[in-house]
Amino acid sequence: MAEKIEKYKINEFLDKLTVKEYKFAMRKIPAILKISTNTFHNYRHIKLKEKQDIPYEKVKKMEIIFSTKVGGLENSKISGKSLSDMIKELK
Repeated sequence: MAEKIEKYKINEFLDKLTVKEYKFAMRKIPAILKISTNTFHNYRHIKLKEKQDIPYEKVKKMEIIFSTKVGGLENSKISGKSLSDMIKELK
């Protein structure tokens, strides 16, 4: 089931808009991001397990557009060890 989940919550934010707001967003967001409408549609449908990703700058701009916190557009959390933790493990 995880492969059907989108990597980003773009559609979730768009679904909360009225029809008029949605139409405006579908014209305005690609223009703000300087991408084509088709690319924006592709961004909306990237699945969680896919290698495809949205460039960092575009994600940051969409977080601003949708008035969400840093990381608020993600549908999953990325975890790992910090460099200092890895160095400590070597000692």
